[in-house]
Amino acid sequence: MSGIMWSHWIGWGLLALGGFGLVTSSVFLGMVLVGAVRFRKEARKQESALLKRPEFLPPVTLFKPLHGAEVGLEGSLRGFYEQDYLQRALAQGEGERVNGASRVEVLFCARTEADAGLQIARKVAAEYPWVTTQFCTSGEPWAANAKVCSLAAMAKVATHDVWVISDSDVRVGPEYLRRVVLPFADERVGCATCLYRGVVAERGLWSRLEAVGMTIEMSSGVCVANLLEPMQFALGPTMVARRESVAAIGGFEATAEYCADDFVLGNWIAAKGYEVVLSGHAIDHMVLYAGFVDSIKHQVRWMKSTRFSRPKGHFGTSLTFGVPFGILALVGALMLGMPVLGWSLLAGSMLGRSLQAWVVGKYVVRQQRTWPTMMLYPIRDLMGMLFWALSYTSNRILWRGEMYELIEDGRMRKAAVRS
Repeated sequence: MSGIMWSHWIGWGLLALGGFGLVTSSVFLGMVLVGAVRFRKEARKQESALLKRPEFLPPVTLFKPLHGAEVGLEGSLRGFYEQDYLQRALAQGEGERVNGASRVEVLFCARTEADAGLQIARKVAAEYPWVTTQFCTSGEPWAANAKVCSLAAMAKVATHDVWVISDSDVRVGPEYLRRVVLPFADERVGCATCLYRGVVAERGLWSRLEAVGMTIEMSSGVCVANLLEPMQFALGPTMVARRESVAAIGGFEATAEYCADDFVLGNWIAAKGYEVVLSGHAIDHMVLYAGFVDSIKHQVRWMKSTRFSRPKGHFGTSLTFGVPFGILALVGALMLGMPVLGWSLLAGSMLGRSLQAWVVGKYVVRQQRTWPTMMLYPIRDLMGMLFWALSYTSNRILWRGEMYELIEDGRMRKAAVRS
């Protein structure tokens, strides 16, 4: 067969593959748009429920696992003390203290007393002496997931029965607590979680692209999952759970060998018959990796975690990216002498991703400025396919400076040192 014939068939193959991917990614885009409409409708219901009196303001315990002095940590922690929760509770005659602790109790935990993050937490807590704050240490991790080891240590000293667990790299507004605990007015709810906006801690192209992925790619997937079936997982930046629902799955200790402990926590609570609710509130998730290498490693780690936690869903994720298939279609069309078709397909894929970024950014996570996200998301969509492919290259991840191996069912273990 001549070179011209080979080029012809390869061109048609690339065009067909690109066209197939553009169809599947367009179907996904349609599901994202429908999911966003549903999300906004549910969020409005939750917002209207906040106007009911008396307002639902149960005693809560905040869990804050720490590891080192992250960029902006002091400001992030201060936001959790500056909630309007206690003032509103007092205004409607609720007690300031419950079971000997303030209505909002804050727990911090690190591996050792010398941890720099714990020292910052002590400094911030000293500014709010009326808030009950406890400091814990978990010691050297007794399981693969050091964060879960800290959660288990805090659970032993928590006073209240509604637990709000949040990562150290998130920032919240004064209404945060009122909004995320609202679903627990329904006794059937055992877990709640919320979406987040990626916000760069340090300026740079790579951190901005990672923030766009957090904001749009993650939120889009959650909206579609919530559209197709009831929520059956939680998101790590904020997880809210009842003491009894955590106890029903065997405590935090049961999830300590899993990398995606947030997914497992929500999934197992749902399996026990409790409802898992996606809050209509969105928070800021700080992107701490400004450099190219660190940012790429962080995003590939997330992809690998998803690959082992939800292997079938992760495999299907490849069909949700639009721009990579637009490029394949363009190359195929150019090889066949159809440049107008090729460039049109690529432009359509990019416009579709920008539309996705606008809808999710503006109406789901409520970004203040959506234009930068709309411009960057087509690039991030292309990178997303690369990260997806890289997630299959190995089962090893670097987390908190330590190497781990991911194994079946999303569990992980310390990686053996390679000679």
